[in-house]
Amino acid sequence: MRITESTPGAPCWAEHCSGDAKVAQAFYGELFGWRAETDPRPEAGGYTVMLLGEDPVAAITPLAGTGRPTAWTVAIATADADTTAATATAAGGAVPMAPTDVFDEGRYAMLADPAGAVFSVWQARAFRGAALLGEPGALGWIELATRDVPGALAFYPELFGWSVSPGESYTQWGLGGRDFGGVLDMGEQFPADLPPYWMPYFAVADVDLSAERAVALGAEAMLPPTDVPDGPRLAVLRDPLGAVFGIYLADTSG
Repeated sequence: MRITESTPGAPCWAEHCSGDAKVAQAFYGELFGWRAETDPRPEAGGYTVMLLGEDPVAAITPLAGTGRPTAWTVAIATADADTTAATATAAGGAVPMAPTDVFDEGRYAMLADPAGAVFSVWQARAFRGAALLGEPGALGWIELATRDVPGALAFYPELFGWSVSPGESYTQWGLGGRDFGGVLDMGEQFPADLPPYWMPYFAVADVDLSAERAVALGAEAMLPPTDVPDGPRLAVLRDPLGAVFGIYLADTSG
């Protein structure tokens, strides 16, 4: 799906905050066919947009500060980053990074829900975010893993106006009649010291081949290719730098 305008409340971007940006660029370039385009301005700090053809689909950026692990973060579009940050705080969340202008591209803030899961919001100006969603090689799904599902189901709809579609073991988020993500209860299968987190899923044309390729490039298959009941075939991987992400079978039915 080609994105031509920013839709408040919808996923719009994913960033790989990387301990070794060159390794990340090489890995994802080989896996998804992405091409790196690094912002040459010194004040951009090495921020690199990853392109699929000529379309921006994600970013890789060096870690800011020490002690933080390499990880993916997801961004949600907003019409007003300042108002969203204030609403998040009032609803029990936090603002690890206050709203700030990014050149003339837009306004950015990093937020955390009441359980501590970190995500960002993006108020588009010159740059709206990903130009493709759900196409092979592009972001297509976002997933929250948390130990407080009821809290999440209260917080995010208040913040973004998301709809909630409960399931037996998995609840999905939606906006405007289209589901774009879900929330997973962190049960006993998750390490007790693992904090809640958001994870991106990227669409691929063949989950098995992509997972095999990722492992050959140095990734670890945390969840091997699996058919989900009433859902797509998917896999969960940890890249060579330790960042966790998912892949799933793209819907090419039109």
